[in-house]
Amino acid sequence: MMTRRVLMTSWLAAAMVVCAGTNAQAQKQAPPEGGPPKAFTVPAQVTYALPNGLKVTLIPYGNIPKVTVDVTIVAGSADEGKDHEGVADLTAELMKEGTEKLTASQLADEAARMGSTLDVSSSYDRTDAGLDVLSEFGPNAVRLLADVVTHPRLPESELERLKNDKLRQIAIGASQPQTVALIHFRKILYGDHPYSVIQPSESDVKKIAIQDVKGYVDGNFNPKRTHIYVAGKFDLPAVKKAVVDSFGAWSATGPARTTHVPTPNPQRVLDVTDRPGAPQSTIMIGLPVATADSPDSIPMQVTNALLGGSFNSRITANIREQKGYTYSPFGAISSRYHDSYWVEQADVTTKFTGASLKEIVAEINRLAGEPPAAAELKGIQNYLSGLFILRNSNRGALISQLQNVDALGLADDYLKTYVAKVNAVTPEGVQKMTTRYLKPSSMTIVVVGDKSKITEELAPFESGKAL
Repeated sequence: MMTRRVLMTSWLAAAMVVCAGTNAQAQKQAPPEGGPPKAFTVPAQVTYALPNGLKVTLIPYGNIPKVTVDVTIVAGSADEGKDHEGVADLTAELMKEGTEKLTASQLADEAARMGSTLDVSSSYDRTDAGLDVLSEFGPNAVRLLADVVTHPRLPESELERLKNDKLRQIAIGASQPQTVALIHFRKILYGDHPYSVIQPSESDVKKIAIQDVKGYVDGNFNPKRTHIYVAGKFDLPAVKKAVVDSFGAWSATGPARTTHVPTPNPQRVLDVTDRPGAPQSTIMIGLPVATADSPDSIPMQVTNALLGGSFNSRITANIREQKGYTYSPFGAISSRYHDSYWVEQADVTTKFTGASLKEIVAEINRLAGEPPAAAELKGIQNYLSGLFILRNSNRGALISQLQNVDALGLADDYLKTYVAKVNAVTPEGVQKMTTRYLKPSSMTIVVVGDKSKITEELAPFESGKAL
């Protein structure tokens, strides 16, 4: 079962090789200057809707004889209702257990025959069912996914097993300081809103019955909330016919997309969870920022990358490379529909917990007080531009970007203009974003660590003197 994606950190997975001598602050050889950033060309696409409201986007793309088909339903854990937390994830898992016509093994065999495995996952606002198949099976993949989405078997016989799997995941999460910190951070930020729930409680999962699963599906799965994306090399007329044949008769009854826009509460709060004997403290510091559809969103992304959201960022250079407080600090902007927050997270050596927070705040204040040098900013812009191109270099990634545009309510030209807008940000613009949004005096700080060793050094942050 896929964990809810709560932080946009895929960039951290890029392979990095760092050569260091005994002196942590040794001068690095400057890399050769890169060429001008290339604009991203969005592949031509065909987008339309069926009479029942179902949306379709077809993107002929590339020469590799493969095609990715993804069915996105705008319904997820935010639609569960307070008394049924956990039902969305369980529904996604049960959808892999067969259809009205196919058993679980037959469904798996059919996906394998096309060169794929069925993937179904759920997040706060979406449920996705997807296949990546050989081109010749594009129409068959559409039909199979239609069967999974519109006629799921949802066998009660498998529910207890899947609930036990979920309970094990909850227990593991409760033992991980990063998960505990995120639970506390989100709860402070969102209160009782569904976005505050990182994982359901054990009692919520235990009481879920098959009627709850079927009620969730009946109340949320319908063509008006569904969008099919097809990208790769495929027979366009054949796929269009498969979409009509397999989804055209799906009843349009049920509500259209619902939105769950929160009102996050920026608070100067220090929240400390005791983890006796912990050799490290997990720290999170952040607050709400410009939403993804705001004109400030891209400048804010550039600011984050320069401040803490890239390997060459200031916070990373400070508390990782220069001082050795942590190995993997990172900053991120986490976004949902009309909702975003910025957060810096790090696992730091216990005795440097307070010092790490002090340096993070100092780097924020330094950027607020003086714009970055043009050369420093240009390196970050080149990094973001190149990363954006890489993120759109395959079928699944392209679909993911289009889904993101739709889910966050972004402009139709967002992908086309992204690189240009990144490179249009000025040093003064970065400083402006910092002073406008990144106010340490309004930040929530969450720490999971050994209270007996960190309470004294955290006192200035509790009183606000260090902010």
